[in-house]
Amino acid sequence: MNPNVKKLADSVGKVIVGKDDTVIRLIAAMLCEGHVLLEDVPGVGKTQLITALSRSIGGKFNRIQLTPDVMPSDIAGFTMVDANSGEFVYRDGAVMCNFLLADEINRASPKVQSALLEAMEERQISLDGVTHKLPRPFLVMATQNPVETYGTYHLPEAQMDRFFMKLSMGYPDGDEEVKILERTEMHNPILNITEPAMTVDDVIAMQEEVRRVRVTDEVKKYIVSIVSSTRNDRNAVLGISPRGSIALYKAAKAFAYIYEREYATPDDVKKVAVNVLSHRIILSPQGKTAFSSTEEYVESVLRGCEVPSMSAKS
Repeated sequence: MNPNVKKLADSVGKVIVGKDDTVIRLIAAMLCEGHVLLEDVPGVGKTQLITALSRSIGGKFNRIQLTPDVMPSDIAGFTMVDANSGEFVYRDGAVMCNFLLADEINRASPKVQSALLEAMEERQISLDGVTHKLPRPFLVMATQNPVETYGTYHLPEAQMDRFFMKLSMGYPDGDEEVKILERTEMHNPILNITEPAMTVDDVIAMQEEVRRVRVTDEVKKYIVSIVSSTRNDRNAVLGISPRGSIALYKAAKAFAYIYEREYATPDDVKKVAVNVLSHRIILSPQGKTAFSSTEEYVESVLRGCEVPSMSAKS
């Protein structure tokens, strides 16, 4: 494993017990400058995971607890008249940071959810005719509870498509839960991270290195065959868009980088496909009968696509 990635994962591991795979996937999304939707039942450590990652990197971290009364200006900021100069000045919103934790995003109103769209896609805020660039790196990490629907708003497909990955943590096993009890006995485990494992400049440098990972034509065609299979399938009402194929391409490069390879393989594509693609698909009534979830559908698509050989690596 890449030593910088391992250092970052070890730092997060001081807080999170037994979820190494989820941590690696979250880091992979960050290396691709992608946003993450963390969907799981309450109490499994979603917020702790995101807070631990941001605390492990010396950047600015903002958290906003999304409720129906949150306003778009809370997200994007606002302009106001300065009492001394009489000029309009911009006051930062929650997105003016490196890491934004949008807790319980499905409790925010559609207006607030749409306020995140430009920031997530363009890395900027346009307010009163002025464009404000967001700092690098910029990562939105949103959480939502899939089992509770009272007082929530469905995330529109346009916003779901802007999340690079959807992750879940699941319940810990017995041994892991014992360790969790021991870690929380005296203090909040987040205090175990006493100093950042790296700086934002280190993260930006890693992001640039991921871009230099090579991908052969065979692997590119494999990615295209996967996404194309979802577009003319009676099991899917909405297939994967080009944004989804780009995300899969980037994620495969990130996994190759994490495991210290200069080139991406079909296995890298397969490892990340479910997390990158499943939340972008809407199953048809026929698809809902055939598959219990979009994750199961993506796994079926992968089984149906021919895996290319890796005879050439350059």
